[in-house]
Amino acid sequence: MIEYKHEPFTDFSKEENKKAFQAGMELVESYLGQDYPLIIGGERIETEEKITSVNPANKVEVVGRVSKANRELAERAMNSALEAFESWKKVKPEVRADVLFKAAAIVRRRKHEFSALLVKEAGKPWKEADADTAEGIDFLEYYGRQMLELKDGKKVQSRPGEYNRYDYIPLGVGVVISP
Repeated sequence: MIEYKHEPFTDFSKEENKKAFQAGMELVESYLGQDYPLIIGGERIETEEKITSVNPANKVEVVGRVSKANRELAERAMNSALEAFESWKKVKPEVRADVLFKAAAIVRRRKHEFSALLVKEAGKPWKEADADTAEGIDFLEYYGRQMLELKDGKKVQSRPGEYNRYDYIPLGVGVVISP
């Protein structure tokens, strides 16, 4: 495995980096205002009610509209995730870690696009958006590497005549409502 290094920040003093970021901004601007469905169990679901995201620096600019889930759809999503977990928990840690590494690679390739979305949706300056995207890549890399390091358990300090270790096991589905 390649040695871990933090994702580097973009040096905006270089003209080619400014141009690359501007291209990311133009790409994002080309798809502003779209509607996005919920995806539950692989099924795309459009709802009448939407959550509208606007650019805080330009309140008339709609970043996008996401279908809003009601209680029934939220429970359906949770049950779908619980059902998927029954097979996912049996997937080898190396394969699960690889999903995180692939996600990191995708974000890394599209770094300026992801950062441009942060500029539009959260009103972040370029450098701050770039740093947040780099941090996201770092988290994906870190958790994938942690999974590989801990997959066989870890020995813990034991008393004479004892052997102790801890193991990580898949615990299940959780819900996160991010800001």
